[in-house]
Amino acid sequence: MKSSLLTDHLRQYKLVLASGSPRRRHLLSEMGLSFNVLTTGVDEIIQFPQDPELSARQIASDKIRVLNNYDEHQLYIAADTVVVKNGAILNKPKDKHEAQVMLNSLSDSEHQVITGVALRSESKTEVFSETTIVTFNPLNNAEIDHYISSYKPFDKAGAYGIQEWIGINFIRKIEGSYFNVVGLPTARLYQEFMRF
Repeated sequence: MKSSLLTDHLRQYKLVLASGSPRRRHLLSEMGLSFNVLTTGVDEIIQFPQDPELSARQIASDKIRVLNNYDEHQLYIAADTVVVKNGAILNKPKDKHEAQVMLNSLSDSEHQVITGVALRSESKTEVFSETTIVTFNPLNNAEIDHYISSYKPFDKAGAYGIQEWIGINFIRKIEGSYFNVVGLPTARLYQEFMRF
């Protein structure tokens, strides 16, 4: 175990990550936590397209709400990340063309990445969100096509992963948590865990 402070604080709980995301699993592990993984299969339907922050929190909550058995010794964690450009939510692209359109819209401009997080035990629920502003350098069509064909970003909101080739080479600036863009606002999550 890499860290005992957080694990000691949460020792009364068995942590359960309600997500199939390998990036979220990696980040929780790097926080020094041991946990089980349970995927809920919730459809990530945007219910509030005019309110991306509420949408991210709602989907994170839905991923936990569908679970039937709440053990007093378990603490469930779920999250959902949305990418927002000019007020519109960019979902996971369905195909190459949709990914091209999304990445063209992000080129040489800024957008917001919002992650909603839900924590739930048998007796308590906390839901919060974190926003990071990301600015891309210009991307040309060849660069976009190379990224899509090499990295297949169809499981990523906004059609990109900040930790991949496109993020390493083209993100000019971020304001806020880098790890929030990866999939979990780890610093905020640490504070929420300590308050839970």
